[in-house]
Amino acid sequence: MPSEARLNELASDPYWIALGHYETGKLGGWRSYVDEQKFFLAEDGASNPQAELRATLEAIYQPTPLNDEHAQCRYPARTRWLSEQLQLSDLPQPTCAEYDKWMTDVAPNSTVLVFPAAYLNSPSSMFGHTLLRIDQADIDSNNTALLSYALNFGAYIEGMDNSILYAWKGLMGGYPGLFSLVPYREKLAEYRSLENRDLWEYRLNLTPVETRRMIQHVWELKDIRFDYFFFDENCSFRLLELLEIARPGLELTDQFPITAIPTDTVRAIKQAGLIERTDYRPSRERELVTRTDPLDASELVWVERLADEDIALEDENFKKLGQARRALITDAAFRLLRYRASGEGREPQTVKRSFNLLREINSNPPPELAVERPGLPEEGHESRTWQLGAGSRGDKAFAEYGLRMAYHDLNDNQYGFPAGAQIEIMQMKLRQYEGNHWQLQNLDLVSIRSLTPRSELLKPLSWQVAAGFERVPGKDDDEVLAAHINGGAGGSWNLTDNVQAFALATMRIEHHSDFAAYLVPAAGFNTGLLWRNPLGNMLAEVNNDYFINGEVRRSMALSQQWEISSNLGLRLAAEREFSHLSTPENTLKLELRWYDY
Repeated sequence: MPSEARLNELASDPYWIALGHYETGKLGGWRSYVDEQKFFLAEDGASNPQAELRATLEAIYQPTPLNDEHAQCRYPARTRWLSEQLQLSDLPQPTCAEYDKWMTDVAPNSTVLVFPAAYLNSPSSMFGHTLLRIDQADIDSNNTALLSYALNFGAYIEGMDNSILYAWKGLMGGYPGLFSLVPYREKLAEYRSLENRDLWEYRLNLTPVETRRMIQHVWELKDIRFDYFFFDENCSFRLLELLEIARPGLELTDQFPITAIPTDTVRAIKQAGLIERTDYRPSRERELVTRTDPLDASELVWVERLADEDIALEDENFKKLGQARRALITDAAFRLLRYRASGEGREPQTVKRSFNLLREINSNPPPELAVERPGLPEEGHESRTWQLGAGSRGDKAFAEYGLRMAYHDLNDNQYGFPAGAQIEIMQMKLRQYEGNHWQLQNLDLVSIRSLTPRSELLKPLSWQVAAGFERVPGKDDDEVLAAHINGGAGGSWNLTDNVQAFALATMRIEHHSDFAAYLVPAAGFNTGLLWRNPLGNMLAEVNNDYFINGEVRRSMALSQQWEISSNLGLRLAAEREFSHLSTPENTLKLELRWYDY
């Protein structure tokens, strides 16, 4: 048995700490992120790395008849590391049939970080997602990526929680988190087809030894539950821990003590020098849009007819079109049919129509589809935003100080983010008026906007939802702090390549001291223009709210951001507010915005 000093030294080694997923406790000592006692061999192993190391060392020397239940079979990564550190040459040799077969099936040789881009219509995917693809040795020579395995960490959900409950429980740690290893083709179909998300694949420069080392530890985590939180202990944070297992000395998780937004973690991996190549897989929606871009209005009508009608291919008017145009139309119709069928069963009519379109495509193939690669997600602005502003409301000057925890609004630098998307979580602004009068200007718990443009073929719904506290016009020309929940739905349209219009019907529920009733609902509308210009993004919008107690509130706002750099912006905003409770007021503000994580 090694000396006490040597065992204590090993128990405090960063690699042993990583194998046990320990973190420093808030009141001192250690605690493990792992939420199941069966992961530990020592009774107090979840909070005592020294006891867990001693228990592991004792267990791997147990007699071999245990075989698959032997500690060496259950903890191959621990066994390997302890054997290397202590030069153990006299260990028993159990037969680990289950582990050996599993490792042979996975055949880990190299690692790819996969980032499915943000998808606003799914609460779990609003910030994007990360997973690892584990490739075999012949991945490049035989193009066998679809035979690889996807290593994923996600919330384990029993039953069918609705989106609101899912978001709430995800924020509050109401779900356990589990690692899973599934065929990559299943994940690829899920993200590209069912959720219509672009995929980014980052090949990492992990060696076969490092990849195998990481997968050894994944075996130890099979069916082991962790706490799961959307913003910190999430998919991205857990994968960073695995990369620290693969390559000792990496310090990735230390960079995310508060939040772990997927794009930020991809950026950290890139800055650590782990990425050697980036590949892009466009979603079915992006492929369809790219194919239909060169088609005029009359040709788009044919696309819909071919996707909807079995006999359209035989129409004489269609056959009169030029061969090259028919090829584009037919291919677009096939893509539209597949897009509409995503996530649905294989209807006989759809299968038959797809076959006929494919046969036409084979006889008259279109040119190869070239999808323009969008901006790299990790090169967009960082997720946390510090704000320093100065301005005036009416005849009163003020300074304003703000912090947004995550992560993007419509005025922000759009590079690397979905167009027309806004996701803001936990934004607070404090305003200091003349005379050293301080007030909480707003505390936004959540503000989400999805302004996806409609087209001849695709007609998505644009929507928005927000909740929190904000200052609104009150009696005596003052501002009153109101608690509110509001949302809306409508449409958005591209007027030009750089100008987008939107119009939404809205509903709002509000509480504040100037209203007699505790809660007062309102109906209204929100409409505006978003213009991507040489300086940055300009947003012009009009809001109207008609409350059932007779209050009518209107506002017109214009804001323009100047993109000084990817992580520094200067924003000028002007607003005029109208209310039955007060006289109209003008607000003008200049704000410096610094993005970091």
